[in-house]
Parts: sequence; structure tokens; C-alpha cells
Amino acid sequence: MVSVTIWNEFRQEQTEDNVEAVYPDGIHAVLSEALERRGHEVRVATLDDPEHGLTPSVLDKTDVLVWWEHRAHEDVDDAIVKRVCDRIYDGMGFVPLHSTHYSKLFKRLMGTPCSLDYRESGERERVWTVDPGHPIADGIDGSFVIPETEMYGEPFAVPEPDRLVFVSWFEGGEVFRSGCCYHRGNGRIFYFRPGHETYPVYREQTVQDVIDNAVRWSATETGATIDKANRSVSPSE
Repeated sequence: MVSVTIWNEFRQEQTEDNVEAVYPDGIHAVLSEALERRGHEVRVATLDDPEHGLTPSVLDKTDVLVWWEHRAHEDVDDAIVKRVCDRIYDGMGFVPLHSTHYSKLFKRLMGTPCSLDYRESGERERVWTVDPGHPIADGIDGSFVIPETEMYGEPFAVPEPDRLVFVSWFEGGEVFRSGCCYHRGNGRIFYFRPGHETYPVYREQTVQDVIDNAVRWSATETGATIDKANRSVSPSE
């Protein structure tokens, strides 16, 4: 069992009707249910909790931090960003999702602007598995489709990934590096692009399976393979 903390900005779900309609209890609620069903121990923290819910005690108990952020980047306290970065360098796994690419935390870890092109128009996305041997791709088809989502396009101003697991194609012809693995100190990071607050992307079973695989991979120092029968973790060769 992996101890997971899901951090969610959790503001648009409470203030914007079109977001509340898709995620009435918050994006974190959908992700929590999905990861709990797959056998993980899950806690939730949000931006407006004291210390953003990321006290030293919480981080010490966290094997993997899953992060959603979109609009309130400047509201995240710099001291908390440093605290989380330090914990990642010490070995905590980190799974930043979608618009977290522009968070203070992700930019600090990458050391680059992390900018990209985007277009919100409800386009179809096909996600291609380009590294099928990676543990995060275990059990995932050669490609899968997200019916409606926001387009992200290159250039994506991040360092070259240590491993690139997924690449996305959109109806407008754009492509994007959608599944990027990094190592920072003893910590493993997997950036996963699919997701948006006004589309039910996180209700897609394949998307949930990728996040599950990412949690298991980033929680271990040696890598992992996923037993499809019971979703258990064993050392990879």
C-alpha cells in the first residue's frame, strides 16, 4: 500500500458552475476514490487548509504527492513550495497533473519556464504509448482516446525527460509530450498532461490506471512492475 496525498487547489469547483457540474466534490474526490479503489492509502490537502495542508508531519507520512493546480499559482506560499521540494529531493514521489506545469513547485523542480501552447476547444485527444516497456505504461494500450479536452501543444519549455512514456495528438494536428519522467535527488517525478477542470477526464478508467501506475512507480527507488491481477508492486528487472 502506497501512502498518497492528493493536493488540490480546490477553488474553481466551489466558485464556477461549469466546473462544479463536472467535479461537484472536487477533482481530489474523484482521484481519491480511484486510488483508494486501487489499494492506496489516500489523504487530501487543499490550498486553503492551514499550511496548504502540507505540514511537515503530513509530508513525512506521504510516499507520493499527486498535485492539481490551475488558477491560484501565486497564492501558494514560497515556504511551502520549498518544504515540498526538499521532501521530493529526499525521496517522496511527485505526480503533477495537467496545468500544474505552471505551478511554482513544478517550475522550481524543472528550472525552466514550463510554458506551452494551449487551446480550450473540447477537442479529441489520442494519447500514444511511446515507451511500452516502462512500468507506468504497464497494462495500457498502444493508444487511448480522451473524447473532449483542452489542447496542449509544443514547444513545452521543460528539460528533456529522463523517459518519455506518452505523446498526445490533437484534432488540430498538434502533438505534446504528455507523460514525462524525471529524477530530482532521490525523488521520482511523473508529469501527466491529460485532465481539465471542465471535462471529466479524471473519470476515464485508463487515465486513472496511468495515475495509479505513476503512483506505484514514483513510490519506489528501484522501479516497479504492476501485477495486473492484483495491482501489486514487485521490483523491476
